[in-house]
Amino acid sequence: MTTPVTTRITPIIMVGGSGTRLWPVSRDSMPKQFVALLDDGFSTFQETLKRVRGPHFERPIVITNHNFRFLCAEQMQALGISGDIVLEPERRESAAAVAVGTILASRRAAEGVCLVLAADHAIADHEAFVADCRAAAESAADGMIMTLGVRPTHASTAYGYLAAGDEQLARGARRLQRFVEKPDRAKAEEYVEAGYLWNSGNFIFSIERMMAELQAFVPELLVAATEAVDGAVRDLDFIRLEPIAFARAPKVSIDYALMERTRHAGVIEATFDWSDIGAWDSVHDLKKKDGDGNVLEGLVSVIDTENSLVRSEDILTTVVGLQDVIVVTTNDAVLVASKREAGRVKDLVAKLQSEGRREAVEHLKMYRPWGWYQRIDIGPRFQVKHICVKPGGLLSLQRHHHRAEHWVVVHGTAEVTIDGAVSFYHENEAAYLPIGCTHRLYNPGRIDLKLIEVQVGSYTGEDDIVRIEDVYARA
Repeated sequence: MTTPVTTRITPIIMVGGSGTRLWPVSRDSMPKQFVALLDDGFSTFQETLKRVRGPHFERPIVITNHNFRFLCAEQMQALGISGDIVLEPERRESAAAVAVGTILASRRAAEGVCLVLAADHAIADHEAFVADCRAAAESAADGMIMTLGVRPTHASTAYGYLAAGDEQLARGARRLQRFVEKPDRAKAEEYVEAGYLWNSGNFIFSIERMMAELQAFVPELLVAATEAVDGAVRDLDFIRLEPIAFARAPKVSIDYALMERTRHAGVIEATFDWSDIGAWDSVHDLKKKDGDGNVLEGLVSVIDTENSLVRSEDILTTVVGLQDVIVVTTNDAVLVASKREAGRVKDLVAKLQSEGRREAVEHLKMYRPWGWYQRIDIGPRFQVKHICVKPGGLLSLQRHHHRAEHWVVVHGTAEVTIDGAVSFYHENEAAYLPIGCTHRLYNPGRIDLKLIEVQVGSYTGEDDIVRIEDVYARA
């Protein structure tokens, strides 16, 4: 007999990874889950939030890296969604994240059902997703750890595979007979032929069952996660896990730690189309195409080009006489790749990192809690930036040891504090900040403040910032 789910499901959203196969758009400083890659204008993180918004779900628990905390908060605020944003001191793989999320959910209510999902998946049919989660939740309430399996479209080596057993559970779900990690090509073909499903990475379980299984199979991880939560500190809108305890959690995926070993696993076949947007060829597959099978985005023009993705953010990009290619242009990098070899972009990024290329990990445009800045030019003893401060945005009170700065306002109003003196600057007015002065920038207006910053000095690196006060707890 199945147990009806009367309580709402608690989403645990894992926001991690750098998405290097989607370089140069996805980089460590702005990974793919925060980028609007598809046709709706929302990031995949925002789409994930939208999927679990509504009467069947509790406020989400978002588990992410310290570096992404403000991106998460800003994109949640843009949707009007509140939740707990949990900051991992370091990456410990998915088992630790699941444990932390489950413990936090148990502090809200001792009993209940959780849904673990990644922030970088594409699922267009939100209603089908919710229906499948609710169906799986019935078996989860009966003590099963459920996963959503996806019918394979090809023999992929990028996903784990699930073999459903004969035992029927609630609403079309079945007990899981076998859970296998990413196979080689031959095994993948064998699994597809045998009717295996892809592991989508979405798990549904009761708090009680997950805590019991963690205790049975990885007790040291459960202890570390519990101590990390017990010692956590509230910082603004964030929960900072205790770093020493969290570092003791074994670095292991939830697949290896639990799903391959538990006797309480079940699977339900998804009724929705699913993609993890693993590389640029996946983006091409998911997006609307023209009559030649092309996806053309931004400032692009093509002739005699077919079945290709051409994307440009700022620079006119042209392609003539090519088929099955990926061409992606940003303001500081260009990628040209065979669509068939799109997965190898990750290897290219590793090569760029080994060469010390900044472009491998950072964008010219860097987002901050107060807005963003974009480097325009850099050379010996100078750097030029375009800075945008949101209404109400307040930069830290700071000083520099090696550079002076000139701020020219081009839009809005700037409130500038220099050595305690406050002045206001408007469009076409400039402030001079000598080396060593304490200074701060604030946007008191209702529109964005935009200015051009010219730095002059012996060193213009970001680490020449001595923060004295900071409303975002960075001092």
